[in-house]
This record gives sequence, C-alpha cells and structure tokens, in this order.
Amino acid sequence: METFDLESHLRSVYATFPEANCRPIIGLTANYSDIDITLRDRYYKQVMAAGAVPVVLPPIADPEVIINTLDRLDGLILTGGADYNPLWGGEQPQCALGNINKERDLAELMTVRLAYNRQIPMLGICRGMQTLALALGGKLMQDINSTAPEHAAVPYRIKHSQDAARNETTHMVSLETGSLLAELYRTDHLFVNSFHHQAVADCGKRFKATAQAPDGIIEAMESSEFKDIVGVQWHPEWLEEDGLKLFEWLVSKAGDFANAKAVHHRVLTLDTHCDTPMFFPQGVEFAHRDPRILYDLHKMTDGRQDAVTMVAYLPQPQPDESFSSKIDLRGIADHNPLLAQKYMTQDSGGQLNVTPAAYTDLIFDKIEEIVNANHTHIGIARTPQDLYENKRNQRKSIMLGIENGLAIEHDLANLERFKQRGIVYMTLCHNGDNDICDSARGCQTHGGVSPFGERVIQEMNRLGVMVDLSHGAEKSFYDALEISRVPIVCSHSNSKALCDVPRNLTDNQLRALAQKGGVAHITLYHGFLRQDGEATIHDALAHLEHFIRIMGIDHVGIGTDFDGDGGIRGLADSSELIQFTIRLLRQRYNEHDIRKIWGGNWLRVMAEVQNV
Repeated sequence: METFDLESHLRSVYATFPEANCRPIIGLTANYSDIDITLRDRYYKQVMAAGAVPVVLPPIADPEVIINTLDRLDGLILTGGADYNPLWGGEQPQCALGNINKERDLAELMTVRLAYNRQIPMLGICRGMQTLALALGGKLMQDINSTAPEHAAVPYRIKHSQDAARNETTHMVSLETGSLLAELYRTDHLFVNSFHHQAVADCGKRFKATAQAPDGIIEAMESSEFKDIVGVQWHPEWLEEDGLKLFEWLVSKAGDFANAKAVHHRVLTLDTHCDTPMFFPQGVEFAHRDPRILYDLHKMTDGRQDAVTMVAYLPQPQPDESFSSKIDLRGIADHNPLLAQKYMTQDSGGQLNVTPAAYTDLIFDKIEEIVNANHTHIGIARTPQDLYENKRNQRKSIMLGIENGLAIEHDLANLERFKQRGIVYMTLCHNGDNDICDSARGCQTHGGVSPFGERVIQEMNRLGVMVDLSHGAEKSFYDALEISRVPIVCSHSNSKALCDVPRNLTDNQLRALAQKGGVAHITLYHGFLRQDGEATIHDALAHLEHFIRIMGIDHVGIGTDFDGDGGIRGLADSSELIQFTIRLLRQRYNEHDIRKIWGGNWLRVMAEVQNV
C-alpha cells in the first residue's frame, strides 16, 4: 500500500550497502516541440525492464555538452520522431517530405558521430536508424511512396504508416541468416509495427542491411565493423516482450562496454609497435583527429589507450639503392625546413640526402616537438615507472623505438646515443638483410646474426635496450636468443601455424622464446593474420589465443603496426582498441590476464632488461 511518508521509502535503501546495484547508463534522445522536450514512456520503461538506468538527452548541439554527456554513458538509444532535413544529405526537399525538426537534426547527428568514435553501443529506432545511417555515411529516401520499388518481392509499396494500435504488428520483415536479429529472435522473419515514410536508402560501408520488408524497404541494419550498433525501422518499445529483446541486447552490450572502460581505467594499456612517426614530418596534426594517421590524441582517448611505442622506421634499401631514395625528403623539407637544414645535405644537382642515423634523429626530434606542444596530455616514457606515473597524472605516453638496426650505421656509439635519446628497443632488421642479421625476407647473407650483430646484441644488453626480432629470419631469431643474456622480444609478429608467411613465428620459436622468458606480440597487419580473404578482429583474437596455447599467458601482448599497414575491420585504428578488451572479457579472460596482455608481460621483460 502506498504511503506518503518519505522516510518509509528510504528505509530499505539506507539499510543496505551499496545502496543500489551498478547498472549501465543508457542515454535516450528526446523529441522537441515548441519549448518542450518529450519522450514516450515506453522507451525508458523498456530500458528499466532490461536492467539499465535511462537518462533523457535534450537536443543540444553544443559539443561540450555532447562530449561530457557521452563520456558518462554506457549505451545510447536514438528514438523516433520527425523527418530529417534533406539538406543534410545534399538533397533538395521533395513534395512528400514531412515535418522536420531542426532542433534535433544537428544535435543527434553530432551525438552519433562522437558516440561512434568512442565505441559506445547504440540502438537506433525508426528515425534513430535513419540518424545512424545519415551520420555515418549512408543515404535516406525522403518518402517511401515516391520511390519505385526495386528488387522487391511485390511490385508495390506496403503500408508503412499503420492506423492500427501502436502495439499491434501489421507487416512482416525477413531477417538475414546469421544476423544479430536472426540469432536474437531465432527465426528468419518477424512481424513488426510500422510508423514511417522516410527510410534508409543506402546503409553505407559501416553498416549492412539485415532485415527487409516484402517491398524491399530496409527494415534493420547492423554494424559491418563488429561494433555493437543496430538500427531498426519499427518501434520495439511498443512490442512488450518481443520488443524487450532488443533493449536487453543493448543493455548487455552497454554492460560489456562499461566493464571494459573500468578495466582500462585500472590497467595500463600499451601497444608495443606503431609506425605513425613516419608521417609526423609530413604535416599531420597529432592533436587533431587527423584522418591521415591511425594514432593521434583523439583516437588514443576514444580507445582509452594509455601508451604506445612509436618507432623510427627505416626502410632497407636494396644493394643498388641509396637510403635517401627510400624517403620522401622533399616532402619532409617542405614541411620542416629547420629539420632539413639540420639533418639533410644537398648535392650539386639539388638532390637531398640523409644518413640513416640523421633520419632517425630527425624523427625523434619531431616526436619530441609534438610531445612538447601537447605536454599537458602526453609525455615520453623511458621506463615502466614513467608509464605508470603518466597514467596516474592522466597523461598518455609515447615510448621510442627503432625499426631496423640500419639506423646505427655500423657504429655502436650511435646505439648508445640513441639509448640516451630514450629508445627502449631496436628491431634488428626490416625487410632485407643488413649488417646485423638476416631478415625473414632477405637473402641469408650471414646465415643468421653476423659477427657485428653479436656485438650489437651484447651492447644492447649492456645499455638496457630490448632486442626485437620481429622481421628477423628464423636463424637470426635463434642466434639472438642464444647470444642475449636477457629475454628478447618480438614486438609485432603472428603465428606461422595460422598464417604461413616468412614473417610469422613457428610454434617452436614461440616455445623457445617463452623458455627464455621473452614475449611475442600479435600484430594487426592483414597479410600476417591470414593468407586468403579479409582479416578481421576475429583473426587477431585467434592468433593471440594460439600464442597463449603455445607459450602461456605470461608471454603475449599486442603490437598493432598501425600506420605501418596495420589495421583490420574491427580494429581499424587506436580508437577501436577497447573493442579488443571487450572481446577478451567476452572470452572470459579476467582482469589479471588482460593486464598481462595489454603490456604487463612486456614491461616485466623491459624491467629485467633495463635492470641489467
């Protein structure tokens, strides 16, 4: 019986701790009319029934408001409502266009794009599905009845704006085999309600159509990038238990996302290899969300990524090539005249030249310039302690590495100088034999590690620089394993058992590496993940789990090779790296294991190497 005594309502709350269970927070976009925002109660009641906390979002196009809101949400529902102004799609209005709502359009389009960047799970309902499409590269049709049916089972439009009660189903939709909806409802068709005359004409590349009406209208779409994003043209909020399934799906995915965010908050996440610095001298902006690079401050923040080892990558010239011919020196000079003056020479014919060591210094200068310009948000780390200190101070970290021992120019003094600049590892070679060792894609010049290479490894041990054998020939790998007094690493390599290419590691190599205490990190280059078809996030997980089966959980990690041709569907740039954690959690890896995978194992080896 209801009582109008406030204390009686609070008594049970105060009698337990915690006062409430932690639930995912789901944002709901609101409608706007005159000076009021409104929302059908069915939306938030379904969210509550699914086990989450609903929060109503007013239609505000202020980026500060949107971003601060999204950073506190675990999921997002885009609700139904008025038509979209066709100008957002570059079209002029047709006669059949309905009412548009300028208060909602920009606010919701911005919200979707920023939520997408942040990997937030989303459910779009009716207009909300159209919002997803329009914000993320798709196209809308302004009026269904003005568009002739194509490839439809019936040569006419069915009635998509029903007069029946909202909780009554009025037409059928066919579900794509293997789609989320088909798995969720365990059927190949559904009966749905319908209240729309606008629709999605083209899902765009980020989505795939997964349900159609008999007249060919797209009735549902799902992410084609393995993200937790679904749009439906019908209104599940009115369909009681049948509709609740979609809300329960979203709440489940929002819970996964919330858990992954919490793990990333507590765990240091380190990607051990990217080639992004090769683009820094070309005028890219690390403090912008720059589409030319896969690592920048925006993407690192979106993916909740703490740290990355950025390498000075040196391409290996062929015997008849010069090193300078492998680098776009003119492009670098145009953007960085002072660096060009400092490190480059010019011959009588006007040709620019640079030595490998000078180019490495140029790259490190550019990294330091970028870090200094953004020192509030990012810093260079040299040790595991530096990484943890930066994380405590809410700063990202860059560690320095060298990819290709060509950089030291056959001079151990250069190795010591680069150690003083802050490098934590050096990849002994790249795609081609050098004076240190044979490459996996070389000509077996030395039959493994050269006599000079043995001295290099010994000096790296003395200096506390990790020896990286990614790119090394198999004999070079075993030689280095024998020569080094401390564990060696493979910063970005995959399993040869799963993808038989020279660059990958055999199971015997993995076992030998683990026995010596080393680590091998999977990489996201498609050609090292699979030899046929498209590599995806699922292939990356398969390679990691193979490493774990062979070596154990204490010897694995991730080195993306972003901006060195790394990047696959589902893990396309650093903003998506939290998706890998979500997959690990769903595979029942605990936080202790995830901490090891995301750099803990690597830092154990780094500490051992540096303590020598």
